[in-house]
Amino acid sequence: MARFCPLFSGSSGNSYYIGSSTSGILIDIGRTAKQIGNMLSLCEIDPTAIRAIFITHEHTDHVKGLRVFASRYHIPVYASRGTLNELERMGCLEGAFECAEITESGVECADLLIQPFHTSHDSAESVGYRIRTYDGRTVGISTDLGYMSDEVRNSLYGADLVVLESNHDIGMLKNGPYPYPLKKRILSDTGHLSNLACSEELRGLAEHGTVRFFLAHLSAENNTPELAYQTAFCALSMAGMKAGTDFELSVAPRENTVGKITIF
Repeated sequence: MARFCPLFSGSSGNSYYIGSSTSGILIDIGRTAKQIGNMLSLCEIDPTAIRAIFITHEHTDHVKGLRVFASRYHIPVYASRGTLNELERMGCLEGAFECAEITESGVECADLLIQPFHTSHDSAESVGYRIRTYDGRTVGISTDLGYMSDEVRNSLYGADLVVLESNHDIGMLKNGPYPYPLKKRILSDTGHLSNLACSEELRGLAEHGTVRFFLAHLSAENNTPELAYQTAFCALSMAGMKAGTDFELSVAPRENTVGKITIF
């Protein structure tokens, strides 16, 4: 059976494991190599089982441990051409590993098919990923997006498990301590998805077959796990769906300190 494990999620770092009990991939690697290694150990995932690392975009909270971790285990790295160019400029690709552009046709790795789709974010060429597992399950991961485009929506439809950004509560952000330019950036179409915007998409995703939802990339300053969860839960409930029957809803932890893995 397929396994999904959120290692880290949030503005302080992001990384997700998808695969089986014997091999898999990482989506992003936004903590230090040591922290990633420790978290994999806690979740009982062997670092040598990682067959590739797929990067969504070049921001530090998604690539912090890339160069050291990929070099240590000689793991190939995939990203969009725009992201690869930025990573090269940043010196993140100077290591003992191969890197390659991922195109619409995707990459087969660790008995998975990984396909990218474009997202709207203030980066060079950000993407989300749709992953089909060896036993026919599908995972969709989309964080760091200012809005849900038709491409993102259609790429997530039909996925068994969806990881979707629920970054901030709009009221908390507007009334919080952030400077105005940063608030404006977060609220823009190339910023981050709010709890409300996320919740408005869940009904359509559920109607297209998604059963498991993970709310991700929560802001530590402008959100709480409880608020993100309740906003999403209410939206699904108001659509006539029942928890435990029609959907399972979770918040991806900032750090997976309990080592929880979802098997599906």
